[in-house]
Amino acid sequence: MLFTITGKHITITEAIRAYAEEKTSRLPRYYDGVNQVEVVVDSSHGANKMSVEIIARGEHGHVFVATETGESALPCIDGAVHKLEQQLRKRKAKERDHKHTGEGTSSAGPTQL
Repeated sequence: MLFTITGKHITITEAIRAYAEEKTSRLPRYYDGVNQVEVVVDSSHGANKMSVEIIARGEHGHVFVATETGESALPCIDGAVHKLEQQLRKRKAKERDHKHTGEGTSSAGPTQL
């Protein structure tokens, strides 16, 4: 999985990089198709405000985006990852349900003329 982290108006420390990489490395557990994750940490929202945006790109052009705003980068990363996990679980459930519908289940039975 390709991991990228960028900072706007903030210097990304090794601690933030390692924390974000550790948290996002678990995303393929929820949806196998995730192959690229981009984390954007933005500090331009005023005094003591941080914004973290996580963009997960998957197979077949699926893009999942989660944003969290707070006072510190690490809790924002946690919140955004949690939101992304929910999106990935929902997508996986939809795909799983879609695969298993319509397999010989006909309620009308055979038609007679």
